[in-house]
Amino acid sequence: MRFAGKAPAALAAVVAVVLSLPASASLATGLRAPACSPDTTVTTDDGPVCGIAGAEVKSWQGIRYAAPPVGELRWEAPRRPQPWTEPFAATEEGNQCPQPAGTGPGSDNEDCLNLTVRVPAKAGLGPLPVMVQIHGGGFLFWKPQDASRLVTGGNVISVEVNYRLGIFGFLAHESFGEHAGDYGLQDQQAALRWVQRNIAKFGGDPHNVTIYGDSAGGSSVCAHTASPDSAGLFQRGISQSGEYNSLLGIDTVWQTQDCKAQLPTEKEAQLAGARFATALRCSTAACLRRLPARDVLNQAGRGMGPDSGTIAPIVNGTTLPMSPAEAFATGHVNRVTLMHGVDRDETQLPSATTAADYDNLVKQQYGKHAREVRATYPMNRFPKPAPFLAFRTIVADSNSVCPALLNDERLSRHIPVFAYQVDDTDVPAQFFVDPTKPNGAYHIAEWLLLFPNGVQLTPNQQVLSDQLVTQWTGFARTGNPTVDGAPRWDPYTKDDPVVMVLNAAGDSQISTEIPRQHHCAELWDPLTPFNRH
Repeated sequence: MRFAGKAPAALAAVVAVVLSLPASASLATGLRAPACSPDTTVTTDDGPVCGIAGAEVKSWQGIRYAAPPVGELRWEAPRRPQPWTEPFAATEEGNQCPQPAGTGPGSDNEDCLNLTVRVPAKAGLGPLPVMVQIHGGGFLFWKPQDASRLVTGGNVISVEVNYRLGIFGFLAHESFGEHAGDYGLQDQQAALRWVQRNIAKFGGDPHNVTIYGDSAGGSSVCAHTASPDSAGLFQRGISQSGEYNSLLGIDTVWQTQDCKAQLPTEKEAQLAGARFATALRCSTAACLRRLPARDVLNQAGRGMGPDSGTIAPIVNGTTLPMSPAEAFATGHVNRVTLMHGVDRDETQLPSATTAADYDNLVKQQYGKHAREVRATYPMNRFPKPAPFLAFRTIVADSNSVCPALLNDERLSRHIPVFAYQVDDTDVPAQFFVDPTKPNGAYHIAEWLLLFPNGVQLTPNQQVLSDQLVTQWTGFARTGNPTVDGAPRWDPYTKDDPVVMVLNAAGDSQISTEIPRQHHCAELWDPLTPFNRH
């Protein structure tokens, strides 16, 4: 929604009208939402909503959980929406938050703080466990996934959340006052508070809430495990592939943001915000809030330019008093139970195709440690295409596998942790990997197995797909992923550092060999932030 050229009084009038609307779904098209099914009206504490009753799932989509963060509410903590009295037809997908084009057409619609609730059509006796999905996309892209498969396969309630992304979710600037930034994380917390207040009316148990997500969603789970403001809002978390940034901070894809990283301080973020504002010829919050959303998005881009501002979490002193990894290392964590893991061959960096690529990329990424890295991963020990496989293995070990294991060890001193690694190398390629390359167990490969969305799986893959649904929803129900239909999965402890190795065809098994196989202790652990051993 754009406000360019409007006088202050007109702007206030537009904001007032928007704030009075019950939710954002019908704003996406300007058309009337589809009609509700009979007997689907639920009265939330903001107003009544009605939805659609399918054969297997009842859904309520696009429910507003916070006021539209527009006008004076841009770069402010989320606020409760204006209440409404007439039933809102929650029958179509809510707006996704502003984001650049790339994984889709993009959006500049800031009226996006909405969520979807899905309930089994034949839920039986309740209350049911609640699984709250926090979507991935580098805190910059995407929207939630329809989690109906978990609802029907595990008899749980799904809540799927849109939250502020990129520059709208994470910009810090001196004129915003102290503890600015992290609005996207605050949106997620506002959605969790909505769940606490309302989910019982949909048949859910507010005392049995599991948050889960992949990539930036997994990083968000880490953030909420460390955030004092998230205490009591959930009991369990599943962090999927939340370690993915470049180990030494030389990232060419994402701003620093993941579960292992040393996040920017508030001061550093404000300096970045000052450069961003200057590039837009602004110096005050009022000026920044008047800018058209498209101008803000264009200046931020994908967050990798010198004047892009901050587009991902920072240590703002309140939402995050410290980086999640430091909180894990020092025990400043909420008393929750976690499943936490990565995929064996994760990469989020450019690949090597020649020996020269391999040498250059190793030097770029590891600097003074490059010689030791090359000696540990000599190209002549890899089959063709050796440069690709060698660098893929280095990146996965340094950026994901070893840091995830280190975080397992840190967390297990304070809370129960069930560690996993996905080793399945034949998951169908998703859009962000080259299907002609040997990608192995790539970043968030298991997400496609949880939500195939029409992708035809082989019998081997189908077994793992069904197993994951059983384990994820079983963990949400009991706090333990050892349930019928899945192998025994013990918690990770100092004395028994077991990791569940997830594989196709019923071949998943626990292991303690991963650190040795991936050169963690001798090479990568000493280079990982906040490692005080």
